[in-house]
Amino acid sequence: MFALTKPSAARIRCFLDTQQDLSLSYSQVGATYGELPSGYNIDHNRIQLGQGEQAFQRAVAAVRNWKMHDLGWLELCWPNAPIEIGSTVAVLCSHFGFWSCHPAKIVYVIDEADEHSRRFGFGYGTLPAHDEVGEERFLIEWQFKDDSVWYDILAFSRPASVMARIGYPLVRMLQKRFGKESKDAMLRAVAQP
Repeated sequence: MFALTKPSAARIRCFLDTQQDLSLSYSQVGATYGELPSGYNIDHNRIQLGQGEQAFQRAVAAVRNWKMHDLGWLELCWPNAPIEIGSTVAVLCSHFGFWSCHPAKIVYVIDEADEHSRRFGFGYGTLPAHDEVGEERFLIEWQFKDDSVWYDILAFSRPASVMARIGYPLVRMLQKRFGKESKDAMLRAVAQP
C-alpha cells in the first residue's frame, strides 16, 4: 500500500485484514533459522547490547515490544501484536515524500537455551501485498562463555513489485538504514532502566 499522506489506523487495519489469511509470498519459510536460500540479497546486522542476565531480559522485553522498529520514519502496526506464530503486522514507512505499508506474518519463534547460550527471537515473512519477497529474523542471544548479549538481524529479500524493482537502489538504501537504526534503537532500549 502506498499513500501520499499517513494512512489512518482504520485503513491499515482493513489492509491487514485482507492479508492475514493469505499464504506467504515465498517458499523458503523458516530459512532465516536454517540455510539461507540463493537468489536473494542477504543482510546481516549484529551488535553487542551489554552483558549479563539483566541486559538479556531488557533486550527480550524490547523485542517483545517491537522496539527495534521505533525509528521515527518507520513504525510497526501494531506494537501490541504478540510474538507468536501467525501474528500479522505491517511496517509503515515514511520515505521520499510518501508512505508505504508492508505486511508480514510471524513464521517461527525462538525461545531456547543450551550449555552455550540462551536465545529469544522470531522470524517474519512477507505477505502478498509486500513490495519485497523474503524473511527477516530478530534474535537476542546471551553467550555464557563471556556473558555477552547480542542483537542479531538476518534477512533475505528481493523485489516483488514493479515499484520495488524500479526503485531498487533506494530500497537497498532503506534496508541498510533500517539495519543500522534498528541496532541503535535496541541499544537505547536496553540502556533504559
